[in-house]
Amino acid sequence: MKRLRFYMSNTDTIHHESLYMVIAKWAQDAGMKGCTILSGVTGFGSSSQLHNNKFWELNIKHPVVVEIIDEESKLKAFVHEIKSDLNSMGKGFLITLEPVDILMDIQGAP
Repeated sequence: MKRLRFYMSNTDTIHHESLYMVIAKWAQDAGMKGCTILSGVTGFGSSSQLHNNKFWELNIKHPVVVEIIDEESKLKAFVHEIKSDLNSMGKGFLITLEPVDILMDIQGAP
C-alpha cells in the first residue's frame, strides 16, 4: 500500500471550488480506499513564504494536505487522470507517494 499526498494552500481553487475538496471528490469517484484532508498550523512551500493558521484569523492562508491511501497502481493512475486539471490551475503544489504499513483496517458502518 502507498500514501499519496497533495500539499497545497487552503486558498487554492479549481473550477471555483476548494482544490482540496475537489481532489477528495475525485478520489471518492475513482474508488480510492480512503482520503483525509489535514489542515496545517504553519508551513511554507516553493514560494518560501511562511503561512500559519491562527484560530482567530479565519481568512488567513494556511497549508492543507490531502492524503489518499490505496495500491500504488491505482494512485499513479489517479494522478495521471487529474494531472491536466492540476496543471491548468497555475498554482504551486507538491504531490508525493510513499510506502505505508497498515497495521489495522476495521471498517465502520456507513
